[in-house]
Amino acid sequence: MSRHPLTKWAQRSDKVYITIELPDAKEVKLSLQPNGQFHFSATTGAENVPYEIDFELYDKVNVEESKAAVGLRNICYLVKKAESKWWSRLLKKEGRPPAFLKVDWDKWIDEDEEHGNKFDDEFGGMDFSKLDMGGADDDFDLDGAKDGDDDEMDENKAEDAAGEATTSAHDSEAKP
Repeated sequence: MSRHPLTKWAQRSDKVYITIELPDAKEVKLSLQPNGQFHFSATTGAENVPYEIDFELYDKVNVEESKAAVGLRNICYLVKKAESKWWSRLLKKEGRPPAFLKVDWDKWIDEDEEHGNKFDDEFGGMDFSKLDMGGADDDFDLDGAKDGDDDEMDENKAEDAAGEATTSAHDSEAKP
């Protein structure tokens, strides 16, 4: 009996990215039909464990312009859509997708982000990546000490100073 490898997907208006995570895949067979029928099979490991995927994509695809790449850790398939439009899901079949099928959040973008984000247009295309909003890069000073350590030292100095002020106040009260 075949197993199902972890499969991730993301889309653009004109294409779908399908990434099948199967390290050291051997005897890889991929089949894509214009109607969207997608089939994958391969084996892996010393025991040649079989893996297989067979599903129907949401809509028609352009087989001639689709491309596949077999790597050491995964198989990537760039599926060209027959029509440039966003699909509401990957599979034609409605309902809950199979457990092995996940969204590829590393490649995912929303429909409104593909050709310029409304947010970017509203703010004149400002590149917010250049703004220093106090992120992870601010955790360390150039001398390697954590900023939090400096804060703790400042707090300790403040407590010591407060303690000395209290002692001085008591000493001054005791002396006429």
